[in-house]
Amino acid sequence: MLLRSCLVALALLVPLASAQAQEQRPVVVGMALEPPHLDPTAGAAAAIDEVTYANVFEGLTQIAQDGSVQPALATDWTVSEDGLTVTFTLREGVTFHDGASFDAEVARFALDRARAEGAQNAQPELFEAIEEVEATDPTTLTVRLSRPDADLPYALGWGDAVMVHPDTAEANKQTPVGTGPFRFERWRRGDRVELARYEDYWGEPVALPGATFAFVSDPTVALAALLAGDVHAFPNFPAPEQLPVLEADDRFTVAIGTTEGETILAINAEREPFDDVAVRRAIAAAIDRQALIDGAMYGTATAIGSHMPPHDPAYLDLTGVNPYDPERAEALLEEAGVEDLAVTITLPPPAYARRSGEIIAAQLRAVGIEASLRPVEWAEWLSSTFSEHDYDLTIVAHTEPADIGIYARPDYYIGVPNADLEQTLEALEAEGDPERRSALLQDAQRMIAEDAVNAFLFQLPKIGVWDAHLSGLWTNAPIQANDLTDVAWD
Repeated sequence: MLLRSCLVALALLVPLASAQAQEQRPVVVGMALEPPHLDPTAGAAAAIDEVTYANVFEGLTQIAQDGSVQPALATDWTVSEDGLTVTFTLREGVTFHDGASFDAEVARFALDRARAEGAQNAQPELFEAIEEVEATDPTTLTVRLSRPDADLPYALGWGDAVMVHPDTAEANKQTPVGTGPFRFERWRRGDRVELARYEDYWGEPVALPGATFAFVSDPTVALAALLAGDVHAFPNFPAPEQLPVLEADDRFTVAIGTTEGETILAINAEREPFDDVAVRRAIAAAIDRQALIDGAMYGTATAIGSHMPPHDPAYLDLTGVNPYDPERAEALLEEAGVEDLAVTITLPPPAYARRSGEIIAAQLRAVGIEASLRPVEWAEWLSSTFSEHDYDLTIVAHTEPADIGIYARPDYYIGVPNADLEQTLEALEAEGDPERRSALLQDAQRMIAEDAVNAFLFQLPKIGVWDAHLSGLWTNAPIQANDLTDVAWD
């Protein structure tokens, strides 16, 4: 009865016309998690960007499907010889969805707002090198830096750096107004967000007349919705155990790609006894990554040993630094003088976290660590775990790209003080040479692994499933996004 009710509700999401009646019709995109709000410059939840990035909001630059930095609202940029001034040339004729014009003064406002003291932006380190932003003329934005920042064009392509207008910025959480190819229509909380094609878009018009993001948290309902045609695509399908069913059905495309999502068992080193590296290493040694991947991810994930995705050119396989070794785990706890250790694992809603939590709790108990599970909703995880650091252990995938710099943030919810690591990451920010950057990244990976800052689990795969008549959806996710720019019905 419950399943039937869910399917009826999903069927009401969008009136589905047949492909014969309407060649290009709205698409219904399924997501397991609903965003807490819709302003990507004011929150850490990946679901915000998954709805709005490149669809509703755009930045000066944009991260493309291949991970490269591409022009967006800036057509090009130049860097001074000393690396301290970056000059952006802005597009002309760009308007926000309410008709307001985009120009250099608006861009200055957006960047100053994002980097202001007390800003709600979840990634303040993106803007740390910016000393001053000047609207030189309507189409020229001059950014002056306190130090060279080779990553600035890349950083400005994140959702945290999208352009917002001063007249509408404060209302973007509920009624987002951007410059993208889709405009916001409505948000029915607990159900869906609806977008419509923005007819006055500055660039090439999108093929889709509209898109609905439907929030389907139950993996069983997700499968049923796909099979019934009520949802056309799940860019991140929440039920990997059902892939054989979908792979055998020629109505669907199944595409397993990569994400930037380093999935970790975060260990709160601000609390005793987790401030002892021996205890952190013991926790890591208790975890059988392969059993976790097989049991929680049905073999679709890749084991990792530090904070770097395996597809990155600078990746080091450090899974051997803190390998699965239950006897070593017990010995390390004894070495640390820790007995009868009891921990609570805080679990946010994603299936990968909830399933992994059950398996990890059993593995910890096998070495004498009493583990209990505490499932929470995203809002509570973001406020208590992420913001207030109120946790013992927690499982989460860090889907932000190139985010190893979080380990140098003293206020971040994870981290172990390490002056050498901080110096390495500081040098990385200013380094432009690819070979030297790679060496610094590898040094940082080693330090993080050796400190057992977290128990590193696996790289989250991107399990995409969609109607075989759809094209243009991303197979890989170099940034947390469901970019519908090139999506069309064949």
